[in-house]
Amino acid sequence: MKRLPKFIEKNISGKKVLGLFILTNVVYIFMLTVTIPKTMEFSNGMKLLDMMPSGYDLNYVSELFSSLGENGRETYLTSQIPVDMIYPLLFGLSYCLLLGYFLKKLNKLNSPFLYLCLLPVIAGISDYLENIGIITMLNNYPDLTETMVNATNTFTVLKSISTSVFFIALIVILIILGIKFVKRNKTSANK
Repeated sequence: MKRLPKFIEKNISGKKVLGLFILTNVVYIFMLTVTIPKTMEFSNGMKLLDMMPSGYDLNYVSELFSSLGENGRETYLTSQIPVDMIYPLLFGLSYCLLLGYFLKKLNKLNSPFLYLCLLPVIAGISDYLENIGIITMLNNYPDLTETMVNATNTFTVLKSISTSVFFIALIVILIILGIKFVKRNKTSANK
């Protein structure tokens, strides 16, 4: 854990953080506007597993994969999943450093708040494990097992929870920064 503050400190220049943030969101927008809609063309309106933050069960996965048909399952495997194998790394790294950048602005980088920077990393790792589960299920379809679905579902929910907690923490930190900024400007204006 002692390496985390050094890694963050070394990599939180404004340009690097901004560049990673932009790249991460370009990939995310590409998934939302290209690969996910392309895959969902086959789903008859059913949500893809990656897009179900509260999870799913064996019946849902069976119904979705049946609905997708062979072409849809192939599209999921060859269009959506490859892009989603790039995104978790970018998400984890970008948002870890973004939070570190704002914590440094608050002089809280060398405090327990530093551990909040691990939330996007946990989300990214969970996303990879979710993807591995989805790949396994797609390759084994129609032979899906409750264990396979439950394991993948666990990582989907863990990704969702860690992502949500991260964004709540980020919003709170941005509000604190905003208040600090306003107070500093009022103080300098009164001098």
